[in-house]
Amino acid sequence: MRLLLDEDYPARLAERLRALGCDAVGVQERPDRRGCADAELLRRMRVEGRAIVTEDRGDFGRLLKRRHDDLGDHGGLVLVVPGRFPHTPAGLAALASALHALAVEAPAEVGVPGWVGGLSPPPAP
Repeated sequence: MRLLLDEDYPARLAERLRALGCDAVGVQERPDRRGCADAELLRRMRVEGRAIVTEDRGDFGRLLKRRHDDLGDHGGLVLVVPGRFPHTPAGLAALASALHALAVEAPAEVGVPGWVGGLSPPPAP
């Protein structure tokens, strides 16, 4: 599963994911993607075969409610509940672990174009 981290995530999260063996890149690392409209980002990631990781459930949710003909297929979407993984060192480490687990242990349908799913934090010890 190839990932694109929304622009709200720091580049160090993508770096951590790559260190874990994930194919991940952040919008912060790709100047050509910063400020890109969400619909355009979905289309571009379809071409690259990347699922977008985002906390922006509102905008992306509205886009997904559009008719398929208007939006087209997309590379997948991982919706993260805002606040579940704080943007602190510990929160980003937990998010990296959860995304790695999703990418590695995911059922076959995860990462298929058009797939949409949520991400939960790992259980407390």
